[in-house]
Amino acid sequence: MKTEQNYSNHVRWYPIVHFVLTPILLFNLIWQIVRLSQEFSWDRAESVLLAAGLMILSLTARIQALKALDRVIRLEERLRYRELLPKDVAEKAASLRTRQIIALRFASDEELPELISQVLDGKLNTPKEIKMAVKNWRGDYLRV
Repeated sequence: MKTEQNYSNHVRWYPIVHFVLTPILLFNLIWQIVRLSQEFSWDRAESVLLAAGLMILSLTARIQALKALDRVIRLEERLRYRELLPKDVAEKAASLRTRQIIALRFASDEELPELISQVLDGKLNTPKEIKMAVKNWRGDYLRV
């Protein structure tokens, strides 16, 4: 059974990445740097570079997955705007910044028009402000 999402619990932690892989790679990088500082050698310098590369690879893979998710959310929300909003408002809403569109996805169909109006009027700007204004939270349970 899924816990109902709201502002306080909507952040998605992916345990394998956040609590296993990243700490292991970070520990390895720090360990290699310590070993290099204790005794310089080209082999140890190479180990530091490899550890840094693995850390960068892990972060880059995560960022790319999140960017792809952002693009899908943006598309889904633009389609939702076409269904729920008058044509002129849907066109204006589709031109919002991606971060704003992503934050608006949590709004229920009933409150979406009012929230979009507030965003377009400049009353709500940041994703946090938008999410805090949502009263009837629409959970997103399929995130990366």
